[in-house]
Amino acid sequence: VQLQASGGGLVQAGGSLRLSCAASGRALSMDAMGWFRQAPGKEREFVSAIRWPMGSRTYYADSVKGRFTMSGDNAKKMVTLQMNSLKPEDTAVYYCAARRYWTVAYYTDKMYDTWGQGTQVTVSS
Repeated sequence: VQLQASGGGLVQAGGSLRLSCAASGRALSMDAMGWFRQAPGKEREFVSAIRWPMGSRTYYADSVKGRFTMSGDNAKKMVTLQMNSLKPEDTAVYYCAARRYWTVAYYTDKMYDTWGQGTQVTVSS
C-alpha cells in the first residue's frame, strides 16, 4: 500500500488549504488514517485521525480543533484535511498515515505502519 499526499502550499495567515491523501496498490481495509505534521527542529506531532467504520468518527489535536476538518471515504481509501484560519505556527510538513486496525493510541505516530511522502504547508504572517 502506498499513500500519496497532495495539496500543500503557501498561504497567508487566516487563509485556507485542503490536503488530500489517497491510498493505492494492494489497499487492504484500513480502520484508521491520520494526519501528522513536523515543523523544523520539532518532533512529529498528531493533527487528526479518522476511525472507520464507526461512522467515520474524527479526532483532533487541541491546537487545530475548530479550525481543521478531516473527512474521508473508506471505500476509496482517501482522506482530506480542510485547514481554515491557518496560523504561522501551522507551518510544517504534513504527513498522512494509515494502519489496519484502530488503536486507542491513534495520536501516536509509532502506531501507524504506512506513511505518505509529506507535503509542505507554509503560512506567512
